[in-house]
Amino acid sequence: MSILNAIFQAIVQGLTEFLPVSSSGHLSLVQHFTGVSGETGIFFSIMLHLGTLIAVFVAFWPTIKRLIVEFFLMIGDIFRGRFRLKEANPYRRMILLLIVSLVPLIPFYFLSDFYKGLASDKSILAEGICFLITAALLFIADRRMDGRKTAKNMRFADAVAIGIAQGIAPLPGVSRSGSTISVGLMCGLKKEYAVKFSFIMGIPAVLAANLVELKDAMEVGTQGVGAAALIVGVLVSAVVGFLAIKMVQWLLKENKFKIFAYYTLILGILVITIAIIELLMGQNIAAFFGWIK
Repeated sequence: MSILNAIFQAIVQGLTEFLPVSSSGHLSLVQHFTGVSGETGIFFSIMLHLGTLIAVFVAFWPTIKRLIVEFFLMIGDIFRGRFRLKEANPYRRMILLLIVSLVPLIPFYFLSDFYKGLASDKSILAEGICFLITAALLFIADRRMDGRKTAKNMRFADAVAIGIAQGIAPLPGVSRSGSTISVGLMCGLKKEYAVKFSFIMGIPAVLAANLVELKDAMEVGTQGVGAAALIVGVLVSAVVGFLAIKMVQWLLKENKFKIFAYYTLILGILVITIAIIELLMGQNIAAFFGWIK
């Protein structure tokens, strides 16, 4: 893989991982039209996800640091019998809410092969349909006024609902950030807190998924992905991801989130149209024009 190709995919990953437009859907499209597929694409995508995790830690480090400290203090209080849920400070409540939000991911784990099949098949029809699902969620969320809930008064049922949204996010074209933020807003969360909760909630889920995938990918090897391309890709995805997080925070604050709803709606219609054309042609449209062999 060339450095230029690595930078291009890293920019796509960094932007789409946090902008509510689906990173998996966009990378699936990139790989579909460039011919990058198989284990090479999977391994490189994993490394790009690790780069975007770095961006989350940098963007929310003060909160993440406090959550880590409170977690160990809370464990100590639990063993000493001093912990009381009603007396928990906002950071301890947020820890418990984050844990509850991860529980719905357990049944979705058994759908991982189904998700992989949709992302790796030769058609992009599923991606197009999923982009429309993302658009629908964003349109619904855009109608919600800024809520009042934060860690102080967010319900555990809200955490479950957001966790379910994250469970369907591996579908190529369904945005993880878009679906979780949208559901959070529907539950009445404040915009700033909905963004923070969504991105921090994604850390253990994305990390666990990447570790599972990494084992299989390493058995095959990097296959055409050089060390330089990997390093550049991780760094670029981290920097672009950080900028994308700041962009999401600003756009949501300025009530301009609807722009992503229109984008995913148009993209979904376009992708479905191309998928139908490819079905009728019997081949990849990029191959037809000679862009890939």
